Amino acid sequence: MLRYRSYAMFALLLAIGACKGRHEADAAGDVAPWTPPKPDAIAGVSMDAVKSAIQQRLTGAMPKGVGADTWRHVRTLYANYAGAPLWLDTEGLSTERVTELANALASADSDAIRVDSYPIGDLAHAVSVLRTNNTHSADQLADADVLMTSTYAAFGEDLLTGQIKPNSVSQSWFINPREEHIDSALARTLREHPLDRSMQQIRPRDSGYDSLRTELMHYRQLAAKGDWPKIPKGPALKPRQLDSRARLTALAGRLRAEGYLPSDSSAGAPDTATAPSTRVPYDSVLAGAVANFQTHHDIGVDSMLGPETVEALNKPVQFRLGQIAANLERYRWLPRTLGDRYIIVNVPAFELQAFDQGKPALQMKVIVGQDYQGKATPVFSDSMQFVVFRPYWIVPDSIAAKEIYPKVDADPSYLERNNYEIATIDRRKRVRQKPGDKNSLGLIKFMFPNDFNIYLHDTPQGELFNKDVRAFSHGCIRLQHPDSLGAFVLGWPIDSVHRQMQQGRDDHRVNLPKNIPVYIVYFTTYHRGTELYFGNDLYNRDDKLVKSVASAAASDSASARAVQTLRQTRAE
Repeated sequence: MLRYRSYAMFALLLAIGACKGRHEADAAGDVAPWTPPKPDAIAGVSMDAVKSAIQQRLTGAMPKGVGADTWRHVRTLYANYAGAPLWLDTEGLSTERVTELANALASADSDAIRVDSYPIGDLAHAVSVLRTNNTHSADQLADADVLMTSTYAAFGEDLLTGQIKPNSVSQSWFINPREEHIDSALARTLREHPLDRSMQQIRPRDSGYDSLRTELMHYRQLAAKGDWPKIPKGPALKPRQLDSRARLTALAGRLRAEGYLPSDSSAGAPDTATAPSTRVPYDSVLAGAVANFQTHHDIGVDSMLGPETVEALNKPVQFRLGQIAANLERYRWLPRTLGDRYIIVNVPAFELQAFDQGKPALQMKVIVGQDYQGKATPVFSDSMQFVVFRPYWIVPDSIAAKEIYPKVDADPSYLERNNYEIATIDRRKRVRQKPGDKNSLGLIKFMFPNDFNIYLHDTPQGELFNKDVRAFSHGCIRLQHPDSLGAFVLGWPIDSVHRQMQQGRDDHRVNLPKNIPVYIVYFTTYHRGTELYFGNDLYNRDDKLVKSVASAAASDSASARAVQTLRQTRAE
């Protein structure tokens, strides 16, 4: 059952300058290159004097609101153009370039990026001085130019790598956004014209990012109506059981508020002839809407109004809005280019996708690490290099100590019955499980050597994929269709993969024709088709990040005022 909401909202992508996909070219073609003008004088001040003032400004104190990293990028941009001004023309400050930067900054609201931390106030003052005075000094021109570049660089860097450092909000995020590429990206973007359009191209070029930007706007509209109804606590409720009319009326109101129940449905409607405490049945319409809500929040789907479901329903609308903003930020933590062929595993969605030339090639369920005792699956990236058919499983010493040896003590036949043996590996006695159908890694594993000793593999416990919440492993990722992934990464017919899995040599390594990037990510809001899902925050990583992006999520008026101030400084 689909959520009852209008698909017209997706047309808003056009209004916010959405890209069409990570690898698709801009439909309008390449933009014209821009180079800074080279007049002998700017507003009556010699170019040499302006360049000298810029150089003096660059060797002085950083502008307020500009960090050391951004300041380094600013100085690099000027070095690319031999210290020439980047926002001035013969008449003074370029009205066109100011307008384009203001337009770009105005669009930051749709990305949940705050711009009021940039030096826009000082920039507006510097621009106003140039607009209102008939004569200008080299210092005034240089100050405005450097503040423009600083604002541009700060915004560009935030689009490229995010506003928040992952380690500052306990994200366990170990994917390098490749900050070393920022200088080249800023220089390339500055050369393209018009600037506001070129800056759109440094957003994450992913349909998932664009969809979340649209959802941000939709949930801001929901939040503007006030928080949705709270469901009173009560006993777990099964379909057709009785509960108070007041509680079920609140439930219906909550489901309508987010679009899980049509507004014209009579489910849970108050009956003025009966008291709120009157007990009425939890009918099939409400139970179906609850099941749909559970599906979209990675809660075990049972149509019951249980504690976990009530807790999820009672999350404030502002928190859901914050989750969307938080995951826009997570997108910005990723490298801009993931590769021509790559694999991405989203832990909260319990899902793997493989992409070829930017298009989905494969999708399957996965099982991820448990949420306790150090078993959480980390967020990182590396390159898959080879697969192993019919692998041994060398049991980590910690698992052997906690799980294997106690069972052997209780039952000496445990090792033999479960196909384990004691082997000497690296001059140490280790427990390992022999290849075969009982092996915990199944019949194939996919290796992308990394510091976390995490890999993808088959599993003999295929029944676990029937679960809605699939956090059962020690950290590695179990695959629903490992044979299909084997065919994808090796480029083999699937029959050949099956033969190697069933009849091939034990512990047989096969190198990939070309290494394939693998990204293990943690997105707690995402789309499947046109439907928004809130994933299971298994490792409680949302709370701190949601708090950090709260003001940006809410479209804080301070950012809008900052941009408006800059707009008002334009020449008429």
